[in-house]
Amino acid sequence: MQQSYAVISVKNTHNYFATLDVSFHNTQSLFGFFTFLIIANQLMSGIMLSFSLIPESMIIPLVRDEEDLEDLYTDDFFWLHERGVDLVFIFVFLHLFRKLYLHVIDNEQEYAWKSGAFTFLILQVVVFFGLVLCCTHLSEITLTIAANALHTFFLFKGKPYWWVFTDRLLNTDTIVRLAYGHYVSAFFLTFLGVVHGLDMHYDWKDESSADNVVQELNWWDEALVNEVSRSCENLFYFWLISTLIYTEPEALSYEIFMWGDVGMSSDVRFYGVAPHWYFRPYMSWLIICPFHRIGIIGLIYFFVIIYFQPNIIGFQELYWYTSLKSFIFKFSKKFIDEAVLIKWQKLLIEFCIVYIFWYTIFLVCIGCSLSFLPYGRFYNRLGGNISMFISFMFIFSYLGLIYFRYSLLLKNFRLNIVN
Repeated sequence: MQQSYAVISVKNTHNYFATLDVSFHNTQSLFGFFTFLIIANQLMSGIMLSFSLIPESMIIPLVRDEEDLEDLYTDDFFWLHERGVDLVFIFVFLHLFRKLYLHVIDNEQEYAWKSGAFTFLILQVVVFFGLVLCCTHLSEITLTIAANALHTFFLFKGKPYWWVFTDRLLNTDTIVRLAYGHYVSAFFLTFLGVVHGLDMHYDWKDESSADNVVQELNWWDEALVNEVSRSCENLFYFWLISTLIYTEPEALSYEIFMWGDVGMSSDVRFYGVAPHWYFRPYMSWLIICPFHRIGIIGLIYFFVIIYFQPNIIGFQELYWYTSLKSFIFKFSKKFIDEAVLIKWQKLLIEFCIVYIFWYTIFLVCIGCSLSFLPYGRFYNRLGGNISMFISFMFIFSYLGLIYFRYSLLLKNFRLNIVN
């Protein structure tokens, strides 16, 4: 009797994963993999929190304080869920910055990049709904800003924001609607994350630059364990540096910002004192713009250029190559063969001082935009904050143009690294 093509059993599944090989790659960490783990943790802690949700903005903080005083487990789930959001954004930003540095933005990875960019956008929506459900003193401000942005998007015609934000205040109807939106969008985000992972692997297999040299390693003993250990090592160094710089433990907690006096702490951490630090660049951009509509257009422009990075890079790469080839052949047709030029164009340059310099400036500008505090200790200055404005202009220019990432003499290709 002929054996079935696929027999699903625990033994076969174990044997499959035990002998599974993955293509060889040299990475410093699996930020995307850790993001999946944190999202799974968020789903678990979020489901537990949903069982104790009370649709009343005044009662939610009181119930949370009672749970904290009586050592009930629900308050621990709230803390776990809130810290999970911080970790999700930390690993997502590290994942995005790493992709930009390695320049994994080409036509072969277009679908993976766009699905990841759309996932990043939905993540903002999920976290916004969750921030409002926290019902802190920051929730109503965040709710009003989002409602005003939606009102501006529809050119102040009617009240389309009412379907989600009602009267732009924290009330029972708003909490119920945002709770449904938070639950549905969270599971949709998980689905998009899985699609992004599948797109990434399938796009890599279709790369035209494959050299048919198959280098494989065992996924557990050689790949995952090695990458997890390197990630833990990097996190240890990050923790050590943060411990040496920020010596006051209370300043590392968001509690002093929510319930205490910031002026009592002399070492306030600009990058994590509030539970909504991940929205701080958007708020600073809206404040720095002289007109509200320009601020909304800037936010839309940011997500649009993130989404279309493969198209922007591909089009401008073709322009650079055509211009460079025309320039060289115009003055040296007799000395340079086109085949030699093409070969020179395909050289893998792992270190390019021009590329490293502008990428470092890009990270500095990102850090400046994150340093905005709602209390205005860092932002508000006489005559405005010029450094904040320059930072946003450079971020938009860096993502929208490739002139800061390439030079005529040193063209930085992405490294031959998967993920």
